[in-house]
Amino acid sequence: MERDESNKMTVLLVATIASFLTPFMASSVNVALPVIAQELAANAIMLSWITTSFLLTSAMLSVPFGRIADIYGMKKVFIMGIIIFTIATFLASLSPFVEFLIFSRVLQGVGSAMIFVTGLSIIASVFPPKEMGNAIGLSVSAVFMGLVLGPVLGGFLTQYLGWRSIFYLIAPLGLIVTALVIVKLRGMEWAECRGEKLDIIGSVLYALSLLLVLAGFSTITIMIGQIMLILGIIGIIGFVIWELKVEHPVLEMRLFLKNRKFAFSNLAALISFTGTFAVVFLLSLYLQYIKGFDPRGAGLVLATQTLFMAFISPVAGRLSDKYPSRILASIGMAISTVGLIIFAFLNTDTSLYLILFSLVLLGVGAGIFSTPNTHAVMNSVKKRYLGVASATISTMRIIGQTLSMGMVLVIFAVYVGAVQFNPGNYGALLQSINIMFTISAVLGFVAIFASLAR
Repeated sequence: MERDESNKMTVLLVATIASFLTPFMASSVNVALPVIAQELAANAIMLSWITTSFLLTSAMLSVPFGRIADIYGMKKVFIMGIIIFTIATFLASLSPFVEFLIFSRVLQGVGSAMIFVTGLSIIASVFPPKEMGNAIGLSVSAVFMGLVLGPVLGGFLTQYLGWRSIFYLIAPLGLIVTALVIVKLRGMEWAECRGEKLDIIGSVLYALSLLLVLAGFSTITIMIGQIMLILGIIGIIGFVIWELKVEHPVLEMRLFLKNRKFAFSNLAALISFTGTFAVVFLLSLYLQYIKGFDPRGAGLVLATQTLFMAFISPVAGRLSDKYPSRILASIGMAISTVGLIIFAFLNTDTSLYLILFSLVLLGVGAGIFSTPNTHAVMNSVKKRYLGVASATISTMRIIGQTLSMGMVLVIFAVYVGAVQFNPGNYGALLQSINIMFTISAVLGFVAIFASLAR
């Protein structure tokens, strides 16, 4: 029994640290973007791709890696993911030009996909249902702590040591997690579908279709983007047909067709992340370019949202063990939507107090929504589908984030163009921000009803 409790605590610690790594990296880099743009001469579109390339790669690979983890072992995939993420982080710190940085972010996306699809699965494999909500709450809280510390530390590091120091900070943490898994969880492995075949055709079709859809959506203003989007949609239709026929699918589509709780929880997550992810990216640009904040000051302001997320998530996790997830998640999404509505009316004279109040609303809302929603997904499937369930919600999150950044790319392409930000186009930047937050508020309303429908 002591050994089981020790294993549970080690798994929770490892999954929690791993959950911290990628959101910290994403949010800290967002604050550093204006400085990166200046040093590497990156225009508005390339700047957006520094974030989008990471998300796009993670989205493409999450479901295939979730299935690989179920067949060959979650610990193996988890360790490999940490190693790849750590190496890619070090490479990013050496970037001589923006294209190399984007390439490094693609590698980070590969490692991140492997980490996220296995972290939740391992927790769900070790903790019984009555303890799962609390454990997931702590893991989700670590995600938000990464988002809290990212803008703050990222801002300080960028201002005093340069943007490359952000990447130097993360590499040692990756090594610590790897050592903990190898030493503390020796001889343990989780593979509920050992011996089954990997659906290679489905995996490739899924990855390519998603790449075409998301890349096409991000470049929809030009002909090649429209062609990619159409081909991607055709590919996804083909993927669904294939998965319903194959004996061991990479993604069990019947879960969406026959499991209402699973389907609508994932839909709510997708819409939520699509509506809210670009908040930090856009506010970072707004605070630094339009309000004149330095990276440190912008980071401190942006930390408000994620600080409240981190505090609320564990509480929401404990509540989700006792009360219906649909009610908790719907309340959380409603609170977030109010914050998005306020941001839709940002202008050059908007009070800092109103910005902070809106960030508090978004933080509280996201904290109440995320943990119960994740708990609902993981608790709605049998153990053999834990890897797929974890991969699915991770994919919904990443697709939502990528679509969110894709909309920003489209709006920037239309209103700003492929130029560096300067006082002459700050008006176009503010207009782009208003349009994106208006779309986000509408999506927030839709997510409320998707959450209730489960």
